[in-house]
Amino acid sequence: MGEEKPKPIGGVWPTVKPFVNGGASGMLATCVIQPIDMIKVRIQLGQGSAGEVTKTMLKNEGIGAFYKGLSAGLLRQATYTTARLGTFRILTNKALEANDGKPLPLYQKALCGLTAGAIGACVGSPADLALIRMQADATLPAAQRRNYTNAFHALYRITADEGVLALWKGAGPTVVRAMALNMGMLASYDQSVEFFKDSLGFGEGATILGASSVSGFFAAACSLPFDYVKTQIQKMQPDAAGKYPYTGSMDCAMKTLKAGGPFKFYTGFPVYCVRIAPHVMMTWIFLNQIQKLEKKAGL
Repeated sequence: MGEEKPKPIGGVWPTVKPFVNGGASGMLATCVIQPIDMIKVRIQLGQGSAGEVTKTMLKNEGIGAFYKGLSAGLLRQATYTTARLGTFRILTNKALEANDGKPLPLYQKALCGLTAGAIGACVGSPADLALIRMQADATLPAAQRRNYTNAFHALYRITADEGVLALWKGAGPTVVRAMALNMGMLASYDQSVEFFKDSLGFGEGATILGASSVSGFFAAACSLPFDYVKTQIQKMQPDAAGKYPYTGSMDCAMKTLKAGGPFKFYTGFPVYCVRIAPHVMMTWIFLNQIQKLEKKAGL
């Protein structure tokens, strides 16, 4: 007798599975990448090179400083990546149905990535704001520190002190950055997979490693200028007169361009690229492992 195929599971699970898997893989990857992300934020805040920031943090704050804001980072993945990867899978499945099951052209995948990135960023913007503030808090003078204890305390304080809409402060550049990142990541990833697997004959592991590195580079190159502006907007505080240094994202971009030129937007690019590429790689690896476990369990 032939081997019986597992029966498809009905109900809600097939619909929510891409969201659950995406969020879980993103959270696992974040646990590994958090220290690099912390160093990247400190570099963008002008505290020196990667080596200088690392030495200063170890000397003044201890090893725990590298995981400051981890709760916000996990919350961000539980919202942003859950929505982003889940939405992307739903959109690509719908596009495949409309295309009679034929492989999607690159531009359609890129459009799905743009849309999924925008939706995910809107959902994850509050957690992203909490993460940036918690990571930047130690760089402020003692009198200006917010001293958030965790992500939920940060969200509560922001809502109580600044209003609910403040949770989406900087949401504009966050959404644009997410769209740029997902377009760069997905477009280059798919092309790289085809090149490494079909043209060079790489195995699965080498293909994932190579394609993730390439897509991580282009994701970083496309998104870092928007990430820089987003970080500046989210961390800014009013002066003694109650005036903020920037009136909005465009004002921040123009002042940055005037003060430091276009390369100012790429402050911390090596660390940012090193952070993005492994996160992309590990997210896919964890996602593949989760899917394998689900397949064994018949889910």
